[in-house]
Amino acid sequence: MRKIAGYLILLLLAAAPSFAGDQDFTLINETGLTIDQVYISPTTTTDWEEDILGQDFLKDGEKVHITFSRDTKAREWDLMIVDEDGDKIYWNDLDLIEAETITLYYEKGKPTASIKTVEEAEEGDVDEDANADDEGDEEEED
Repeated sequence: MRKIAGYLILLLLAAAPSFAGDQDFTLINETGLTIDQVYISPTTTTDWEEDILGQDFLKDGEKVHITFSRDTKAREWDLMIVDEDGDKIYWNDLDLIEAETITLYYEKGKPTASIKTVEEAEEGDVDEDANADDEGDEEEED
């Protein structure tokens, strides 16, 4: 019986990509810092829930693919990172249905996100830039 349960788990894990949500995207860290925590929540809520990196961290130059449940319905999301110094940086109202990759970086000392949409990825177009709010510019939501 345990052997059958083990096979079922393996089958579910192998099929996991087919359960991916429309909000899936790749997060690329080009901030020059290590990101210790990443939180993503629907714009309509004030609860950040849990750190999606878990016990891992995202070093500068690394990327991680973020997968949502197929049942997830929200289109607009907020993103918060906590860097290696404990600083919190926020990006608001991200359309994750359209986002293929989100690259986080600093431009002229300001945290910025470059968002490549699914359509741009298919066409090979240039990324759009989105500026972030750092800890001092916005009320913290926990």
